[in-house]
Amino acid sequence: MTKSKKHFAIKSWLLLAPMCAGLPVLAGPTVGTVALLSGPLLATRADGTTRVLAVKSTVESGDTLASQKKGYAQIRFSDGSQLILQPNTALTVDRFSYDPDKPQADHINLTLVRGGVRSTAGLLGKRSIDRVVLKTPLADIAMQSATVIVQYREASAESLAARRAFLLASTAALDWSPLATRSDMPLAARIVPMKLAQVVPTTTPALPPGIYVQVIDGMINMSNKGGTQNFSPGQFGFTPSPTQAPVVVPKNPGLKFLPSPSFSSSTTTTAPGSSKSSNVDCEVR
Repeated sequence: MTKSKKHFAIKSWLLLAPMCAGLPVLAGPTVGTVALLSGPLLATRADGTTRVLAVKSTVESGDTLASQKKGYAQIRFSDGSQLILQPNTALTVDRFSYDPDKPQADHINLTLVRGGVRSTAGLLGKRSIDRVVLKTPLADIAMQSATVIVQYREASAESLAARRAFLLASTAALDWSPLATRSDMPLAARIVPMKLAQVVPTTTPALPPGIYVQVIDGMINMSNKGGTQNFSPGQFGFTPSPTQAPVVVPKNPGLKFLPSPSFSSSTTTTAPGSSKSSNVDCEVR
């Protein structure tokens, strides 16, 4: 190879190297950090790239956060607001805009895809209570300056099958035995009542599918095509579909949100604008 050809080959390799390594990932603006974890947490950007997050990892606008089985995750945003994701939860940070000197630009828009969260308002929610919205598959929730638990119970194939089996068992008052084929016996003698154990389910039925809310403090508003409803501290709410108005539930319908005590006792905060983040994120393509 001549000297000129060798130089040309080197220049060509230098030009192609970035392409071989993959195009640079365009990250959204950093809006918060992971404060606590008790299991794996993944973040997927809008372009499809996925990161494995650790404590102090950054959260970006546009990220879809996904906790895994039995794992909780606490996210602290730049305005001091907090989110705790329960296991098997997916939540998208659609938009997070906070500048201490520009309250007119305040916006928090989140989408709960599945699972449940506990949200605690920060500075943005306290000064711009009409600009914090959590969208769910069945209703939109104006979070205002509240501390609230929101859970989305999906209609899974397993739950539908279990409910269908229980319905069939509970409505079948009588069990036809082999005697049913005996035409020489009275009808009453040809049927045997079902045993109670065959009717009563062996496990506690799961909560019906829908969106559930529990307001710990402050006030929220839940609305969909069916109507709108305000919820105050101590109240529980529910809607089973996007066309049925939310209603107040007299008591806790069975909501459980049980992260470890460290998630509720932690008081360490990150000042808005600080950059205490680690580079332990792992890119998964």
